[in-house]
Amino acid sequence: MNEPRAASNITDAASLRAAREIAYDEFRKTQSVGRLTKQLTKMSDQVLAHLWNGCGLSNQASLIAVGGYGRNALFPHSDIDILILLPAEENQALALSKQVEQFIASCWDMGLEIGSSVRNTAECMSESEQDVTVRTSLLEARLLCGNKQLFKDFEKAFEAAMDPKVFFQAKLAEQIQRHYKYQDTPYSLEPNCKESPGGLRDLQVISWVSKAAHLGNTFKDLSLAGLITQRELTELNRNQRFLETLRANLHLLAKRRQDVLAFDLQAPLAAATGVKEDSSRLASEAIMRRYYWAAKAVSQLNDVLLQNIEALLFPQESKTTHAIAGEGNECFIERQGVLDITDPELFQKHPEQILRTFLVFAQTANVKSLSATIFRALYNARQKMDSKWRKDPVNRALFIEILKEPEGVSRAFQLMNRTSVLGRYLPAFRKIVGQMQHDLFHVYTVDQHILMVLRNVRRFMVVEHTHEFPFCSSLIAHFEKPWLLVIAALFHDIAKGRGGDHSELGKADMRKFAKDHGLDKADTELLVWLVAEHLNMSQVAQKKDITDPEVVQAFANKVGDERHLTALYLLTVADVRGTSPKVWNAWKGKLLEDLYRVTLRVLGGAKPDASSELAQHQEESRAKLRLYGIEDAAYDNLWKKLDVAFFLRQDAADIAWLTRHLFNKVDSENPVVRARLSPVGEGLQIAVYVKDQEDLFARICAYFERHGFSIWDARIHTTKHGYALDTFQISGSNLVDEGGSYRDLIQLVEYELTAALQNNDPLPSPSMGRLSRQSRTFPIQPRVHMIPDERGHYYALSLSASDRTGLLYAISRVLAKHQVSLHTARINTLGERVEDVFLLDAANLSKNPKLQILLETDLLEALGI
Repeated sequence: MNEPRAASNITDAASLRAAREIAYDEFRKTQSVGRLTKQLTKMSDQVLAHLWNGCGLSNQASLIAVGGYGRNALFPHSDIDILILLPAEENQALALSKQVEQFIASCWDMGLEIGSSVRNTAECMSESEQDVTVRTSLLEARLLCGNKQLFKDFEKAFEAAMDPKVFFQAKLAEQIQRHYKYQDTPYSLEPNCKESPGGLRDLQVISWVSKAAHLGNTFKDLSLAGLITQRELTELNRNQRFLETLRANLHLLAKRRQDVLAFDLQAPLAAATGVKEDSSRLASEAIMRRYYWAAKAVSQLNDVLLQNIEALLFPQESKTTHAIAGEGNECFIERQGVLDITDPELFQKHPEQILRTFLVFAQTANVKSLSATIFRALYNARQKMDSKWRKDPVNRALFIEILKEPEGVSRAFQLMNRTSVLGRYLPAFRKIVGQMQHDLFHVYTVDQHILMVLRNVRRFMVVEHTHEFPFCSSLIAHFEKPWLLVIAALFHDIAKGRGGDHSELGKADMRKFAKDHGLDKADTELLVWLVAEHLNMSQVAQKKDITDPEVVQAFANKVGDERHLTALYLLTVADVRGTSPKVWNAWKGKLLEDLYRVTLRVLGGAKPDASSELAQHQEESRAKLRLYGIEDAAYDNLWKKLDVAFFLRQDAADIAWLTRHLFNKVDSENPVVRARLSPVGEGLQIAVYVKDQEDLFARICAYFERHGFSIWDARIHTTKHGYALDTFQISGSNLVDEGGSYRDLIQLVEYELTAALQNNDPLPSPSMGRLSRQSRTFPIQPRVHMIPDERGHYYALSLSASDRTGLLYAISRVLAKHQVSLHTARINTLGERVEDVFLLDAANLSKNPKLQILLETDLLEALGI
């Protein structure tokens, strides 16, 4: 095995790169990450010492490795963090300034990516006291060369200033903040193997607080001190080695510092580490599943060790315990904000106490986690959680009791998953732990998505969160047995990854659970129906015209009654919110709520009568207009030019807003553009009124694309006298972020869009918008589907493709090219995927079958660019 060349042979940046490549090649063959980091550290040590002496610094100052470099953990593209420690005497330090500058420059010339700080000991202590990050970095200080006495004085001062208790509390607070930044879960589909919960940073926190408290410098030291068991030591070392191996490979694959397991690197990462696909799982899925199990173990070990270290640092406080009130809770106590047990063998002797642990946890508001003793006891009792345990009526009753708790349910289920108890109680759930979702809108694994949906349902019930979704909170407050919705959330995606329709496959799991747990027939049928239909409401709201009475009647027939409608609505809102922060927006919320309300009216006996809806919308609009002093007669001419569909598709507030601005401009020769803050969520609502033209929609989309706006929704109307009256919900301009205001943005859009519509120049070519990284990794085959409606008046055009900048403009340009008029547009963006539905005028399409084929071909070409 070749050793990397000696530092004496490294004379320039090229020879340093060559030496590193030898080390990289060896690692690619052996995957020995420990050897790689040692080689890179030793190489850097020798080169830095050579440069240091070459600049004539020798003994006049100290060159110190800090941070990851200080602990000999240098990865292929890590920064090389160094501290140049100057003497305290100011004149001496000033005399060295030119040599220090020369040294730093020579490091960069050599190709060393250093992170350098230049301070004396007093400045180090001052910075360390103010910033825990600096204190942590200096904790890893290692002398490379230079003045040894200066370094010893620094070490002595640093040790004297270090307060292990204060440092522990600061690192714990820092960890909580870091976990929150990464959604408090290791189960992101693109986790950061260094910073995410369960990543390398969680292991480093253990090392830092241990070292600060003089408990040891290695995990083995902690084992010898009795803080961890031999099994836990083995797990710590194995998982650290696995995570470090992943990180080193990521750096080499990306050819830069890369700690995120990005979609496009997961398959190459699996290949680099020797993980192969099998009949049931892709290699990328296999490597990610291993990562999630490792991260899960690291999270738990981090919790165990930090608790044990805290008990040593705060011995008096850790001895203080409080009994847990309530019948059957005699075995449980509260200690320092965590739930503990009085007997480490409790679960071995009484397996029924396993689920009771989580019930007590949910019931006890002031406990934030489980004790190290419970974590260990649950692991040791894992063999007790078998078929017999699952079938025990006591355990089944406890599980339902947990679901019914008024508070603490989502926290309890997160812990049940983290400790693998949930997967052992529900074998179907165990199958989807760490299950990847290869689509463009989920950002969590299946199990984490399910728990996010469960959490969202629970938040509807919690008083402190009623401000988030007041309508949902109001509905669930009047819903009989709201805990059934928690069960529905738990099972709605439980059959993913088995092949086939997970909504259908999940019905059997749901029915078995309901039977095993003694649910009555009505509740069972509701739950099975919710699992089967959980995607239906979202699809109807986002892909169909919910102002069409036939659409509403069909949906009402599907749900059957108010209880099923309310349950499906609440589950749908929780589900869409649980896919990704990007997928949910206020506009989607409005569509779902509108569908709920109109369906409820139909279920209540009101027939979906267009004429009654029309009269209601018009009367509500008139009432709002009177508030502005506008008489009915003033806008009579405008309303006569508008068809029934306009009044049915617009809210009364929108009708009134449009009428206010257009009643005296019915026959305007110039375009009228009005904008306002969107009544639903962020962004703007834009109205365009102008004589209709074939490329109008394309020109409007071209303007939005040029200025970086995204279109949430487009409502296209043509008046009886040939004017277009179109409204758009848009978002995305960065003008406000750059210091402007919404008033500026509104004025700008009104002025510029008006000018753009008066410009008769040929349409500009669509921009070749780049696909996102996710879209490149999981490409969507563009699909175009076009069918005529039953009356032959319109063609329904459905499109699906990966999202990119300028896509809607490219579509509208194709329609303009073939002189196809647009009647309505339903824009639906799901993360990185679009599913748009357009209603096209059949006038030209019905006369020419070849035009239909040509249009579909051109649209596929536009979608596939």
